Amino acid sequence: MPLVVLCGRPGSGKSRRAAELREALGGPEREAHVVGEAEGGRAALRAEVERRLSRRDVVIVDAGNELRSIRYELYCAARQAGTARCLLHCTGGLDSPDQPPFEVPDPQNRWDRPLFTVHGEEPLPLADIRAALFESVPPPPHRATRSQPLQSCGFLHHLDRVTQEVLAAVMAAQRNGAQPGEVIRVPGVAEGLVLNRPVSMAELSRLRRQFISYTKMQPSDENLPQLASMFLQYLSRSIQ
Repeated sequence: MPLVVLCGRPGSGKSRRAAELREALGGPEREAHVVGEAEGGRAALRAEVERRLSRRDVVIVDAGNELRSIRYELYCAARQAGTARCLLHCTGGLDSPDQPPFEVPDPQNRWDRPLFTVHGEEPLPLADIRAALFESVPPPPHRATRSQPLQSCGFLHHLDRVTQEVLAAVMAAQRNGAQPGEVIRVPGVAEGLVLNRPVSMAELSRLRRQFISYTKMQPSDENLPQLASMFLQYLSRSIQ
């Protein structure tokens, strides 16, 4: 059954809203599960969401989900499960110094829609959320289960090249003496990567394979300019 992804800055009221949603969406015919921030970080959160997704229950993700790359992964998980989803943005709160800056959802991105935004104490738009979750047409079978269209070959080639370039830049920086806490730069990418420990090529390659497996589910030219940035964000959240 459907997936509700909450996002917002610390202190924006996400946990209170998650409790409201669990009360409103659960019932005799279905359970509503709240999945919170996991000790294992981003990968553990995603794994728990995937484990909970089913044809009967509702899964509510009570986490910051501040990066578009995180929201994209959860979007792919819902598509893979063949279930509806929506995003609830809780405004307010403050950026945390130990977390990446919050990337405000953009409804032009398919992984950020349908998007509902709540401010302060205003009531949840429950009728619209229910319609998005329970009355919308289920998504078609995921492209990963069908033959990839020919036009996706260029996207996959670009994805492979960009992620290889990022790994090469990270390894080169480490070989050149980059210390934990220093910003590692990738040519042509505004964002940098800060590692709190040395990372081996084997670990980076494993994370690259995971990122590719999610991203290639939805090959789209609109993602091309963001791939390197999204991969750097993925590495930042996955390397603890």
